[in-house]
Formats: sequence, structure tokens, C-alpha cells
Amino acid sequence: MNTPFALDRLKDGESAYVIELGNEASMRRRLADLGLVPGTRVTCLYRSPAGDPAAYLIRGAVIALRRRDAGRVRARPCPLSA
Repeated sequence: MNTPFALDRLKDGESAYVIELGNEASMRRRLADLGLVPGTRVTCLYRSPAGDPAAYLIRGAVIALRRRDAGRVRARPCPLSA
């Protein structure tokens, strides 16, 4: 199954590749500045006890994203062997 989904749907320990960012220009720029661009592998490390924000491993850095912001990023699942 290779269906695109929103990044906020990743569970702890799951990884995905970014395919596109949201349509809000300022948020696209902020995410790109963090290294979150199409083709980037992202791993959800953990969520706060309340579930928001979540910590993601992006290009070797741990970045916290609010559910609302992560929900604007479209991704595709990583193959299990990747």
C-alpha cells in the first residue's frame, strides 16, 4: 500500500517520505527551512502525553511539529526494508 497520507497519521516509530507540503506559503517556507522538503525521510519518534505536538526525526534533527502543521504535509510510507 503506497497511498499518500498526512504526516500527522504516522505512529511512533513509523517512517515516511515527504511528497508535498501544504499550500500556505509561510508554512511551506518554515518547513523547508527545517529540511522538510519532498523526498525527505521522516520518522515519528514520539508524541507528547496529550498527543500534540509530536517529535519527528528529520535529516538527523529532532523537530517538534503541531498536529495541525504535520497534517498539511503529504507523505508516502517507507518500504519496510528501508
